[in-house]
Amino acid sequence: MNMNMLMQQAQKMQKEMEKAQKELEAKVFEIKSAGGGIVVTIQGDKKILSINIDESMIDPQEKDMLQDMIVVACNEAIQMVLQEEQKILSRQTAGMRIPGMF
Repeated sequence: MNMNMLMQQAQKMQKEMEKAQKELEAKVFEIKSAGGGIVVTIQGDKKILSINIDESMIDPQEKDMLQDMIVVACNEAIQMVLQEEQKILSRQTAGMRIPGMF
């Protein structure tokens, strides 16, 4: 395989990865925690769009527990995005690990 072909393939792969990254960034994930009482909506670029809390979850005396459940829900949302990134990366690189990608 000549060097020009290799460069063309690398450029093609880079463009496909950029496209996949943009598609992921536009994707929206909704994660439910605490039996659906807390709903976190996050975009693929890891920006939290909203946090909705069912009114039945709000008890001033259990503020610490509620805060902990929100943190858990946010972390689950971020993990979901990271897993999706890995799926995309795996498809694009046929399982090869390329440093600096995602």
